[in-house]
Amino acid sequence: MARQTRAERRARRQEQTGAEPALAGAGGRGAKPPVRLAPEPPSRPERGRRATREERGGFVFGLQRFLVESWGELRKVEWPSQSHVIQGTVVVLIACVILGTFIYVADIASKYLVHNFLLR
Repeated sequence: MARQTRAERRARRQEQTGAEPALAGAGGRGAKPPVRLAPEPPSRPERGRRATREERGGFVFGLQRFLVESWGELRKVEWPSQSHVIQGTVVVLIACVILGTFIYVADIASKYLVHNFLLR
């Protein structure tokens, strides 16, 4: 499920209430807006009681839901351009060469120290 834009959420709210969008300072004469109660959360199954296969939706339904939600999340991702990918690859390769060189020099130095000072 793709994420809704702010305009889509406002349009949906406007359709539900049937009113015009609220403006700051509108309403006049100090009238307070009506209080809307939050919807009741869905009831939870009792503790210790396991949901049946029908309540869970089954394996196929769960897999389908997972795939649909995964596809929706992938559509939200801002994918890098080719130049960004190349730039990131170059940075990683340079860092690997620098780190590899450091580890190689440290290995040679520690080998020299161990053979010439500790094993004598």
